[in-house]
Amino acid sequence: MRGRWRPVEGLVRAAGRGDAVSRHELLSVRGRSVAWLFPLVLLAGITVTDVHTAAFQIISWTVLVPGIAAAVCGVLGTAALAVLSAVVYVLADNVWQHHERTGTSGLVLVVLGGLIAVAAAAVRVAGERRMLHMRNIADTTRRTVLRPLPEVFGGLEIAAVYLAADTEARVGGDFYDVQPGPHGTRVLVGDVQGKGLGAVETAAALLSTFREAGYHEADLATVAERLEVRILRHRGHAAAVGQSGGDRFATAVLIEFSPGLPDAVDAVVLGHEPPLAVGPHGVRRMAVTGGLPLGMGDLLPGPSVTVHRLALAPEETLLLVTDGVTEARDAAGRFHRPADDVSRAVAADPRSAAPRRLVALVRDGTLRHCRGRLVDDTTVFAVRRLNG
Repeated sequence: MRGRWRPVEGLVRAAGRGDAVSRHELLSVRGRSVAWLFPLVLLAGITVTDVHTAAFQIISWTVLVPGIAAAVCGVLGTAALAVLSAVVYVLADNVWQHHERTGTSGLVLVVLGGLIAVAAAAVRVAGERRMLHMRNIADTTRRTVLRPLPEVFGGLEIAAVYLAADTEARVGGDFYDVQPGPHGTRVLVGDVQGKGLGAVETAAALLSTFREAGYHEADLATVAERLEVRILRHRGHAAAVGQSGGDRFATAVLIEFSPGLPDAVDAVVLGHEPPLAVGPHGVRRMAVTGGLPLGMGDLLPGPSVTVHRLALAPEETLLLVTDGVTEARDAAGRFHRPADDVSRAVAADPRSAAPRRLVALVRDGTLRHCRGRLVDDTTVFAVRRLNG
């Protein structure tokens, strides 16, 4: 499949998160808001019950209508329902009268409740606008750090999904990118230790270095060394300006797809979970001896980067995940084992090894396992040669 690929951000859209976007989607039909419908039905129910049931005198309950409208409608909609509630109250108390009149005190209650509801709606709408503005900023930041990738890029078929553990922040310390160049197409997947803006800054620094070194450097080990130097420089700058968390490190996997190696890839694993090779015949873990994470290279004397040449059949897909997948736990505290799910899926349908289907399979399996409660940022990345 060709065209643009957009990252999937999580479960389809969970109701009950309480954010403005989810509520607006739930209270819309064909793009038009129907939020006013429930308070209007409530007003009609109160009126009918009061007028036609001698045992109940509940017309003063109309004060509830603008209060409910304030939670789901806009300011104008809430004001309209507040006015309508006051009009209905006056009609029920004076024109449709069949109870003793509740009098001015009841009308004051309804009018005052309407005014408070309108004010509350104004505060809520302003807060939602600020939240949506901040969400747009977070989305822009995410697209800057994790730039959108096409489904086909540099001779590779690519699929990826990123799920932020902090659903409000929508961005964290996981990072990935693909960089075609004169020496082949390089892939980087990694995870910065910790969370928050400091982790995002570190991820952005590593990605910017990868995009340059991955294109220009002929040796994959040199690319890894450039990343090591970059994180140390970033750490020094963070310490100089007094930022907390300046001692961050990052785990990462570097993969090189070379045109001269149609049946193999070169890989550098830096403290990260080794990749899985998924093909029509099953799943196998790549035999890679991992090095130290980025930022810890000075703990070992001499070079700390080892490039491994790994056999990879043209039809096999490389699957890389961050610890948000492998450390997801179920209700009993058991860790998720995505390789088991993938093995069963491929055995049932070899087409499940395709990158896009593979990413969806691991994403859904992880969310089911942890019941949607991610404790860490989660990335699932799958890539294979285009003609695989």
